Amino acid sequence: MKGRALFFSALLGIAIGVLSVLILEGIGRKNRLLRVSEEDWRKLNLILQTVDENYVDSVDREKVTEAAVAAALAALDPHSVYMPPRQLEEAEEGLSGNFSGIGIQFNVPNDTAIVIEVIPGGPAEKIGMQAGDRLLLVDTTVIAGVHFPQDSMVRRIKGPTGTPVVVTVLRGRERIPFVMKRGRIPTHSVDAAFMVSDTTGYLRLGKFSRTTCSEVSRAARDLQKAGMRELVLDLRGNSGGYFDQAFSLADLFLRKNAPIVYMEGRHRERETYEASGKGFLQDIGLKVLIDDSTASSSEIFAGAIQDNRRGLLVGRRTFGKGLVQEPVNFTDGSGIRITVARFYTPSGRCIQKPYGADYNYEVYARYGNGEMVDADSMKVEKGGILPDVFVPLDTTRVGAFYQACNRKAVPMRFASA
Repeated sequence: MKGRALFFSALLGIAIGVLSVLILEGIGRKNRLLRVSEEDWRKLNLILQTVDENYVDSVDREKVTEAAVAAALAALDPHSVYMPPRQLEEAEEGLSGNFSGIGIQFNVPNDTAIVIEVIPGGPAEKIGMQAGDRLLLVDTTVIAGVHFPQDSMVRRIKGPTGTPVVVTVLRGRERIPFVMKRGRIPTHSVDAAFMVSDTTGYLRLGKFSRTTCSEVSRAARDLQKAGMRELVLDLRGNSGGYFDQAFSLADLFLRKNAPIVYMEGRHRERETYEASGKGFLQDIGLKVLIDDSTASSSEIFAGAIQDNRRGLLVGRRTFGKGLVQEPVNFTDGSGIRITVARFYTPSGRCIQKPYGADYNYEVYARYGNGEMVDADSMKVEKGGILPDVFVPLDTTRVGAFYQACNRKAVPMRFASA
């Protein structure tokens, strides 16, 4: 009994000590009850204001604000995002149809960047840089053999139009310093266009940039002069881009008043887009190649062609991104892209696939559920555009030897040797 009494006495002493600490910590402070409502955004503002007025250390307002904005948009849908100034600039530049730099494309198979293409008309081409050149220095910065990040290489090479840069390359055993000024470099959305037979043309479209429709028009007219009566339009791997270019491209193929797409959202009334009937490719036969990487504007075009029975879709179910993203930019160079509506094909199919916990990995799940090799596994309610003719994934190359070669970048190293 005496031992038990001592135990409870000690326990009581500890409890009193803890309580006294809690009371001492609260001296001079009153618990404040701030009135908030779930119907407005006041709670977020109050939290940030309270942190600013009471936090123990100085507060980096920019850092906290950007973290709060990014987290808030992430709670909406996977495509409503905040972009800091540099990220926004790079995103818009990739779709603008041109950028400022020296005009090369390179790859880093090991630890040295190798030029794989010199863009015609760019500063690098004019001064004599060639495919196969190995990049050693940008100005005085060594970028070869030091595990220099590829995105950092790109940022050092690019820059404002007219600014000077010295790029030193290794060609064979010769070191060559190329002194040049950066310039505007055109980027192309048409990756390839040629005749595959006397009457069939092939055109691969990599993205929907500001210049897409004009590029396709020029290429298609050249193919028509070569005898094209049917076109194979390859949209595999095309992740989309500007909506107006997808609409204009569909307009080239469709009859007057043919519905192309409509959009609708809680704060956006239904808006329908129809063909003008002025397209010069209305009588050309059409087959469109699609796959699981065909997304956004590519899906708008594919859905319009399919619903109007204008051509044949060949491949696998597309990605399933059919959201209308509205840009809002800020004076500090940052911006947000917020979803304001969804796209629907003429027959009323929602292009957007359902959101879910595994949304970002949904495409990978298609491999597990058999959709890549079995047409019966494709479901229209899962979003995207289903092909008219299913082509299973080519699994013959996915062997141990092929994977080992890819991991070591053997194809690229061989092509650049």
